[in-house]
Amino acid sequence: MTSPTRSGPRGTESSVSGARLPLVDVLRGVAILGTLASNVWLFTAAGGESAMLFETDAMSPMGAFAADPSVDGLARGVFFHVANGKFLAMLTLLFGVGLAIQFRSAARHGARWPGRYAWRALFLFAEGLVHFTLVFAADVLMGYAVVSLLVAWLLTRPIRAQKAVMWAAASLHLAVVALLTAALALRPAAEDPESVGVPPEVVALYAEGSFLEQVAFRLDNALWLRAEPVFSFGLLLFMFLLGARLFRAGAFGADATGRRIRNRMLVWGLGLGVPLNTAVALMGADLFFVDRYVAAPIAALGYIGLVGWLLDRVNPAGAVVTAFSSLGRMAMSGYVMQNVVCVLVCYGFGLGLASGLAGAGPWWVMGLWAAVSAMLLAVATPWLRRFGTGPLEALQKSVLARIPERTREGGAGR
Repeated sequence: MTSPTRSGPRGTESSVSGARLPLVDVLRGVAILGTLASNVWLFTAAGGESAMLFETDAMSPMGAFAADPSVDGLARGVFFHVANGKFLAMLTLLFGVGLAIQFRSAARHGARWPGRYAWRALFLFAEGLVHFTLVFAADVLMGYAVVSLLVAWLLTRPIRAQKAVMWAAASLHLAVVALLTAALALRPAAEDPESVGVPPEVVALYAEGSFLEQVAFRLDNALWLRAEPVFSFGLLLFMFLLGARLFRAGAFGADATGRRIRNRMLVWGLGLGVPLNTAVALMGADLFFVDRYVAAPIAALGYIGLVGWLLDRVNPAGAVVTAFSSLGRMAMSGYVMQNVVCVLVCYGFGLGLASGLAGAGPWWVMGLWAAVSAMLLAVATPWLRRFGTGPLEALQKSVLARIPERTREGGAGR
C-alpha cells in the first residue's frame, strides 16, 4: 500500500484544516432528495422498478408528454426532466469529493492509503447488495463501491496520470453511449404495440405480490437490473475523478476561489447543459442514453454552481440550510430510508398506492416525493442532535472500528 503523499503537494491542497465543508453537506442533502425525484417514478409505475427492463419510453422524461400531450403529461415530463440524471451525477461527483477528503485526512494523520478504505468499500458493496436485494433494484452503492477502490488507488498516482485516466474514462463512456444509442435507434418496431411494456404478470407481482416474491424477481433478473453501473462505469470513474479535482482546486470552499469556480460551473452548466439536455429530451426515447448519461451530468455542474450561489446569499445557520446539511451528513441513511418508505407506500405488500392511484395522474407522485422529502428533512437535524450520526453511518463506523489501521511506518493505530 502507498502513502497518500505519493501524488505530491497538489494531492492535499485546499482546505487542509480538516474542518467540514458546509457546501458539500448541503449538496449531498440536495442530491439525495433529487435522486428521489427521479426514482419516485419507478416506485409508482405499473410494474414498479421493473420498468427499467421493459419501458425505455417510460424512462424518457418527456416521453409521457409525447404520449399524453396534456397538462398532466407536461407536468410529469417537466418534473422528471428537471431531476433525471442530474442529481445522480451530482451524487457521484460528491462521492469523489468525499473520497478526496478521506485521502487528505489519511495524509494528515500519517495513515497508509488506501489502507483501511478497502474495508469501507467492501462494507459499502455489501450494503448495496442488501439494498438491491431487499429494497430497490436501481441501487447505486454497489457501483460506487467498485469504482471507489480504483479511484482510491488513482489518488496516490501523479495528478497528470489522474487527468489522463479521467479523460480516457470520459472517452470510453461516450463510445458506450454512442453504441447504446445506435442500438436503440436501430431496434425493430414491435409488430404488436400492445405487447410493448411491462408484462401483466410483472405488473401483478408489484401490485399484489409478496415481499419475498419481489426479492426473487430481483435476483432472477439481477444481470439486467445491475446493467446501469456496468455500462456507466466510464461516467462513474470520470465523475469521481472530477469531484476530486474540483476539491483540490478549492471549488467547495467559502473563499473567493471557491465562488469563482462555482460561478463558472453555474454559467457553463446551466447555459450549455440545460439547453442541450432539454433539446435531447424533446427528441424522444431513442436518445435516452444521451439525455441521462451525457447531457444531464453537464447540467449537474450548473446545479452545483446554483446551490453554491444560493448558499452564499442565505443564512447558513437557517433552519432550511441546516436541514439539508444534516441530511447530507447522513446521506447513506437518507438514501436507503427514502427508498424503504416508497416501497412500503407503493408496492402491494405495503399500502399498494401505486396500483390504487394508478389513474390519479402525476400529481400524487409529486406529492409523495414532497412528503418523503419533508419527512427526511424534518427528521435529520433532531436525529443528529441526539445520536451524532446516521444509523447506517453508525453501523459502518462500528464495523470499521474493529479493523486496525496501519500507519505509514507499519504500526497500528486509529
